[in-house]
Amino acid sequence: MILITGATGHIGSAVLEQLLRKLPASQLAALVRDEAKATHLKAQGVDIRGGDYRDPASLEQAMQGISKVLLVSGGGDEDGLQQHCNVVDAAKKAGVGCIGYTSRALREPATLVNQLMERHFQTEDYIRASGLPYLLFRNILYMDTLPQFVGPQVFEKGIQLPAGQGRVAFALRRDQGEAIANVLADDSCQNRILTFTGAATYSFADVAQALTELSGRPVEYTPVEEPEFMARLRTQGLPEVAVERITGFLTDIKNGQESTVTAELADWLGRPPTPLKEGVKEIFKL
Repeated sequence: MILITGATGHIGSAVLEQLLRKLPASQLAALVRDEAKATHLKAQGVDIRGGDYRDPASLEQAMQGISKVLLVSGGGDEDGLQQHCNVVDAAKKAGVGCIGYTSRALREPATLVNQLMERHFQTEDYIRASGLPYLLFRNILYMDTLPQFVGPQVFEKGIQLPAGQGRVAFALRRDQGEAIANVLADDSCQNRILTFTGAATYSFADVAQALTELSGRPVEYTPVEEPEFMARLRTQGLPEVAVERITGFLTDIKNGQESTVTAELADWLGRPPTPLKEGVKEIFKL
């Protein structure tokens, strides 16, 4: 049986949706904190298991009878790494035969500005040290996050970010979730690292051009310096930790951290991943 954690979240849902196409629901389980949010999965025959990354006992109970588990990375909590370790520990105690993890495709982890991302590679190290057979899914930045970066007034004000001419091999979340599911359903779990990216890289100037062409409204990308951008975020009332993380994320893009391109996503999809313009049309409903 395959257990998906974070099963009602974005990537967890995408993985389960594809697994339900490939495997009987009786072979699938979902770890959720709030079982009321998983009624749609239960109705499809998925085994719903309550559990919390902070509660080792609940995790150990949820792992019973599981042969393979996908650990979907948590959020930005200060104890996020410990939460991940709790899941790995529970899987090992329960005798799970394979653990997958949704990590990140970043070019040089040692030089990251956004230090929150380091947690992914610390989790990878912990998984390796556990001795469990593993599948590490290094995912590129989800194209679906573009609205968060460009803001709700993108058609009025354009795009102003400290990302320079940095390029990103954006891929849709559902494409990456589908590929992860295909690996979980078919792979033998022999300590593999899979790097899932789009087939090409794009700058925010390319994003602006796609928005312009699709909407018929001119959208321009203007690179700005980090201090100006941080000051703008502060005037919006964001806490300093959020200001630093958002700016660090964009600085990493500027520095080429998100520019890796591989064919592995296409290979596991059996088709090319969704290109930028097609994805932007879908995301922005244009």
